[in-house]
Amino acid sequence: MVLKIKFIFPVLFITALQISAQSYDWVRHDSLVKSGVNQIYGIEFDRAEKTFDIVAKEYPAHPSCKFFKAMITWWRILLNLDDESMDEKFYDQLEEVIDICDDILDNNEKNSDAIFFKGGALGFRGRLLAIRESWFKAALDGKEGLALVFKAYEADPKNRDVQLGFGIYHYYADVIPQRYPAVKPFMVFFPKGDKDRGLKELENVAWNGRYARLESRYFLMTLNFQFEENMNEARKWGDLLLKDFPNNPNFQKYYGLTFVKENNYKQAAEIFGDIFGKCENNKPGYNKRFKREASYYLGMDYKIREKVDSAAHYFEISEKLSRELDKENESGFLINTVFYLGMLYDQIGMREKAIRYYKETLKLKDRNDSHKYAELYLKSPYKK
Repeated sequence: MVLKIKFIFPVLFITALQISAQSYDWVRHDSLVKSGVNQIYGIEFDRAEKTFDIVAKEYPAHPSCKFFKAMITWWRILLNLDDESMDEKFYDQLEEVIDICDDILDNNEKNSDAIFFKGGALGFRGRLLAIRESWFKAALDGKEGLALVFKAYEADPKNRDVQLGFGIYHYYADVIPQRYPAVKPFMVFFPKGDKDRGLKELENVAWNGRYARLESRYFLMTLNFQFEENMNEARKWGDLLLKDFPNNPNFQKYYGLTFVKENNYKQAAEIFGDIFGKCENNKPGYNKRFKREASYYLGMDYKIREKVDSAAHYFEISEKLSRELDKENESGFLINTVFYLGMLYDQIGMREKAIRYYKETLKLKDRNDSHKYAELYLKSPYKK
């Protein structure tokens, strides 16, 4: 399993889901924004587009409509991070948000809406730049974004949503340089991090935030999975997210992976079985990448339970999808499935087919001594 680094630069994820009071009908605005944000997390992108079209019509001078339109694009990217075809569209949308906010700030440098949404646009732009490993540009956005977090706090210290920016920064500024040395040179530009403080701030927003509550829960689920390796805590936040958004494949995937991490494939198979079924039924967001991953973990579950035919069935699906998806680099899914299929066909006496898969394994990158064992089983059939 290869996990993309999705949350890897400290201040780059400053939220822009905060809206402060002005002379608008904020009850109406808040209701529209909340509905649209829920539609984004629910992978109802077409409905979200229509909702934010209404926001644009009724609040044309406000940056919220353009920002949340960009967030729809962000989630389309997030569901298929290897596809960079929408990156430029996303950057252009965020640049529009920044330009609108700058125009507002030219007339009123303390306009809290403009501060929030400009910070959010910089944060999400930096977030994608970090994913694409464009560290210098990401650092520049992070530096400017951090200043806006402090400015936003000064504008409204009681706004709990602002703490999402602080929480993300304090946590990642402590953890990331230790995990990814390439980031260290850029950290001289930033204040010192504090992991424990960051967790407390994120949890405060996760329970008490107004607009950033869901984003904070998402961060807590992923950082507990990826960095803290606390699967129970990751599942706690995953349970809350899936209760409201049962058809978000990213939420489901991370939830299922918490069980994989514990080698609890029985529980993992329940989650990935549901994902696989939704992929088969073409549920929005459930693409080939999720199907490839789901079929792989279903195959693993059957393999462990010695259901050889079923294991081979799902591994063959995973192999086929991997060959479609692995354009430049061979994924761990492909390497493992090819090797495991050789072992499975040996178990049921299909030696010629097993040999073919072992030879194919040797053509792929070596992973966890796959070459060593493929050569061994070419000489002598694998036996359980």
